[in-house]
This record gives sequence, structure tokens and C-alpha cells, in this order.
Amino acid sequence: MFEILVVLVSFLAGMTASVAGFGIGSLLIPLVSIRTGTKIAITLVSLPHFLGTALRFWLLKAKVNRKILIRFGLLSAIGGLTGALLHTFFVSDILRIVFSVMLIVAGTIGVLQISERLRFGKIGAAAAGFASGFFGGLVGEQGGIRSVALLSFNVEKEAFIATATATGLIVDAVRMPAYFLTQSNQISEFLFLIVLTSIPVLFGTLAGNAVLKRIPEAFFKRTVSFLILVLGIFLLIVG
Repeated sequence: MFEILVVLVSFLAGMTASVAGFGIGSLLIPLVSIRTGTKIAITLVSLPHFLGTALRFWLLKAKVNRKILIRFGLLSAIGGLTGALLHTFFVSDILRIVFSVMLIVAGTIGVLQISERLRFGKIGAAAAGFASGFFGGLVGEQGGIRSVALLSFNVEKEAFIATATATGLIVDAVRMPAYFLTQSNQISEFLFLIVLTSIPVLFGTLAGNAVLKRIPEAFFKRTVSFLILVLGIFLLIVG
């Protein structure tokens, strides 16, 4: 039953990430950690996260907003490496709770459309980029914070997902070596979970990309905000 649940959630996670720009780590880490523990789960899920993100990037690469990516990308990479190095020493459930509350507040603001009046300047965008990368490296969940920041920019839905995806790919590139270099022995015990999550995530990514095309532009931001709110509540419960 556990393996069946992993496959179903992996497909849903890939699909959600294609629509909202986040979700693979957030949905899979709590589930996989039941079998492996949180620290190893973060490392194991980083591979299907990378594969799903890479496929999503390939599908939408022409839509990347390079100006926003430059603001986010560098500091996201720095934040991701910092978080990944700290991850090797500790992972605190308190951090997950704080992260969850942040998402609940941000999701509520977006659903109520208060975020329409918010705009990130260069400093704000850089800070959000670092924060999303840091949480991605430390607790394996980066997309929620990044999506909150990107919602303040006036970009179409494909550019939103493409830019969020490109940033996520940068963070994965810098955090994964730190994970695998420090936890290679433990990872070898759970290779079947990597396969069990990676394939459904790829199929879910393709399905989600088809769904994205059907979401009206006018409802996209509110849809993403609602998913952020749901994610925050979910992580608060499991945290």
C-alpha cells in the first residue's frame, strides 16, 4: 500500500508543480520520510524533483523571463548551497512549522488578492530568491516562497511557471552535490524509492502541462495562491 501511495502522490506532485511551479518536494518529502526519516527523504526526493523540473523547463524554456531570473537565480543558488550545507548538520521540525505559517499567510494574501498591490523591487526580489533557495536546500521545499514572490510580477502564466522552474533547476544543481556527497551510503539503501517517485513525477509533469494550458489567465494567480494556502496547511499538519 505504501508503494502504491508513493506512485499516486508522485504523479499528483508532478502535475501540481506544472500548474503552480512547486509541489514535488512539498508533497513527497513528508510521505517518503515515513519510511526513511526526514533528512534522507529530502535527499532522495531531490532527484525526482530535479527530473520533473528539468522536463518542465524543457517544455517551457522559451517562456522564461530572463530579467526576473537574473534577480532570483544567483541568490537562489547561494541560498540553496547555504541551506544544503546546513542540512547536513540538522533539520528542525520548527523550521517546517515556521515555513508552513509563512505559506498560509502568503496564500491567504494571494487568495484575497491583496498581493495585487504588492510589488518586489530589486532588493525584495533578491531576498525572496535567497529565501526560496535556502529553504530548498535546508528542508527541501523552495517553490512556495518563490511562487509568492513571482506572483507580485506582472507575467503571464507560462512565463511564471517557466521562470520558477528555471530558478528551481539552479537551486537543484547546487544543493544536490552536497546531499549526495554527505549521504551516499544511506541513499544506496533506498534506490527503489528514487525509481518509484521519479517515473510518476515525469508523467505527472506532462499531464500538468496540459492542464496549465486550460487555466484561464484571469484565474491563474488566485489558483496558485490557493495551492500555496493548501500546501501551508498540509505542511503545518504533517510538521
